[in-house]
This record gives sequence, structure tokens and C-alpha cells, in this order.
Amino acid sequence: MDENKEKPQPAKATMRRALLVLNCVILSIGNCGGPLIMRLYFIHGGKRVWLSSWLETAGWPIIFIPLLISYFHRRSTTDPTTAKLFYMKPSLFLAATGIGILTGFDDYLYAYGVARLPVSTSSLIIATQLAFTAGFAFLLVKQKFTSYSINAVVLLTVGAGVLALHTSSDRPEHESKKEYNLGFVMTLGAAVLYGLILPLVELTYRKAKQEISYTLVMEIQMIMCLFATVVCTVGMLVNNDFKVIPREAKEFELGETKYYVIMVWSAIIWQCFFLGAIGIVFCASSLASGVVIAVLLPVTEILAVIFYQEKFQAEKGVALALSLWGFLSYFYGEIKQSKKTNLTSEIETSESSIPTQNV
Repeated sequence: MDENKEKPQPAKATMRRALLVLNCVILSIGNCGGPLIMRLYFIHGGKRVWLSSWLETAGWPIIFIPLLISYFHRRSTTDPTTAKLFYMKPSLFLAATGIGILTGFDDYLYAYGVARLPVSTSSLIIATQLAFTAGFAFLLVKQKFTSYSINAVVLLTVGAGVLALHTSSDRPEHESKKEYNLGFVMTLGAAVLYGLILPLVELTYRKAKQEISYTLVMEIQMIMCLFATVVCTVGMLVNNDFKVIPREAKEFELGETKYYVIMVWSAIIWQCFFLGAIGIVFCASSLASGVVIAVLLPVTEILAVIFYQEKFQAEKGVALALSLWGFLSYFYGEIKQSKKTNLTSEIETSESSIPTQNV
């Protein structure tokens, strides 16, 4: 009897590790592809910042697809009358709404920065969000730091610092110094705000008055992106962006068809970023999500070099090496800690299963 109760635990841990890997892949697609496709829009004649920020979360209806698949799976494996379409309770809905509104403003800050800065520079500034995530995680969810996680944060921060050595020569020719500096400040603001959002998501998971499943994570993602899109829609209406879209599409350097193709793929790719980020928070922690985002910085840098012919200085190679080192350090520490926890749990279980003799 006791042995049968112990079996689901390793299976659950294996499933969570598989989900972690899957969300790392999803985040990689969004984190690397999102800035590149957004920059593509601005390079070839796009000028609407609110439109770009709107596209970061406007793909939220896509989440209905996996949610419906999950729902029909539940109906087929359990009693159809008890299978719910949505699990989210009102308190969790309100929390997701608040985080979504913050995300909407974060989208605008980030889009403004990408409009004014090269991909390499904006990605560098965004990498500083790891330090803010670590700080807010410590304050909000009492994140415990090990020597491995501290080492990872230091290495990734130093990697970003190494890249900063050549940012002064990155200002595009058509950008004024004032616009460039404002883009820098806005991107830094986006890094600070997203550094707050990730720990807020983790705090929401912990304080939720219901069990958090991955299906519920997708529901939270959908509500967050819905209200972020509402914020950006208001900005577009005030800025008359909806009226300008047809004219901008006709004047787009790559052609009208490719303009709309970029819009659609931008919305899809950014959904990968947000789902991957909060999925990693669910499987591990907000700090782990911040680490993965930071480690993907040099990858984005290399892709920018390949697709946009941005310069690849030696500093970018050093930053890549430091980022990979930090990434491996963090997850090696997590694996080591996980094994230690499992070993302690097994010892406690075996001790509790020893029958006591009747006197």
C-alpha cells in the first residue's frame, strides 16, 4: 500500500521537468523571435509604437486552442457533467487582471525602446531585468538564494556589462541623441517593470485559493494578455493607429502583404514569450524565468548579427560564454537541490513506513 502511494511522486516530478523544458523552448522562440520581428517592422517603415505594443499580447485568443483541447480531454476521461471549461476563481481573475494592466504599460515601454534602439542594445538593457527580478523575488516571495543562483545572477549581469562597452557606437544614423536616450530610458523602465511582473505572477500562484495546474496557468496567461491588449487598444485609439494601418501597409518597404504577415507572426511569437515566461514560473520560480530570459540575450544578439548585419564584437562572444556559464550554474544548482530534497523525502517516507510494535 505504501509503495503504491510513493509511485506518483517521481512521475509528477518528471512531468514537471518535462514541462519546464517545454516552456524553456517556448520562451526561447518568443524571447529571440519577438524583438527581431518587431525590429523588422520598424526598420522597413513602421512607425506605430502603440500598434507594436498591442501586437505583443493581441494573440491571446490563440490560448483558446490548448484550453479547448484540455477541456475535451477532461470530458472524455471524467464525468462530462463535472468538467469545467474554466477553473479560474474571481480572486485569481482580479490578480491576473491587475498584472495584465501592468503588462500593457510594460509592452509600450519595450516597444518604444525597440523603435529607437538596435536589437543588440535593447536586448542588453532588457537583460538587466534579471537583477530586478532577483530583488523583487526576494521581497515578494522570499526567494532563497544559493551559491549557484548568486553565481548565475553575477555572471549574467557581468555579461550584460561586457556588452555595454560598445553601446555608445550603436545609435542609428537617423535617430537624434534625444530620441536615442529616451529609448534607452523607456527600455530600462520596461526591464524594471517586467522584473516586478514575474515575482507578482509567482506570488499570485502562491496566494491563489485553489490548486494551480498548467491549464490554470494558460487561463492566467490569457486574462493577463487580454487586459494588456485592452490597455494598448486604448492607446491605439487615442493615437489614431487603427486609421493609419491601411496607409502604412501600402507604404511598407517589403510590401502590403508582408506587412500583415509580420503583424500576424508578431502576435503569435510574442504569445510564446509570455506563456513560456509564466510557465517557467509555475515549473520552477520567477528567478528561473529571469535567468532563462537573460541567458537568451546573446542568442538574440547573434541572430541580430545574422539577419540585420549588426556588428559582432569580441565582447558579444565573451557575453555569450558568460551567459551559458551562468545558465549552467543556475540549473546545476537547481538539479543538485532537487536531488537533495528528494533524498530527504525518501528517507522520511521510509522511516514513517516502518511499523511500530505493539507493547
